Amino acid sequence: MRNSLFIAASLLALLSAPLLAQAQGIPQGAANGANAGNKAAGPVGAVVGGVVGGVLGGIGGLLGADERPRFHQYAMSQRHPSYRYDKDFVVGAVLPRQGVTYYAVPDEYGARDYRYTIVNDHAVLVDPRTGAIVEILD
Repeated sequence: MRNSLFIAASLLALLSAPLLAQAQGIPQGAANGANAGNKAAGPVGAVVGGVVGGVLGGIGGLLGADERPRFHQYAMSQRHPSYRYDKDFVVGAVLPRQGVTYYAVPDEYGARDYRYTIVNDHAVLVDPRTGAIVEILD
């Protein structure tokens, strides 16, 4: 059973890679997902987590490669306080409703349905409906 799951997850990852490679945020999301999956379920979890993290990273790749450094500089220049998050700080993590302040993303970045905040001294984009981190901007 475990081998079947591993083979299925590996096959899914291989077949999905070309489609997902076009999206922004894949490497970071995949790496974060693989690390979290490995902690939770070992090697099989790492494969599945890598695929899921890559998909979430791709969806969350709202800012283009050229905009990421510029937005990071903007967000950090605002000098907002940093929220301390003690759990796994990865794409897909859900921030608590209380204690985190969200700020509007300027229209020029084209992510008006999202908010940003500073978590552990990193600028992050967040889905304000769920509190989920959709992009970590370093």
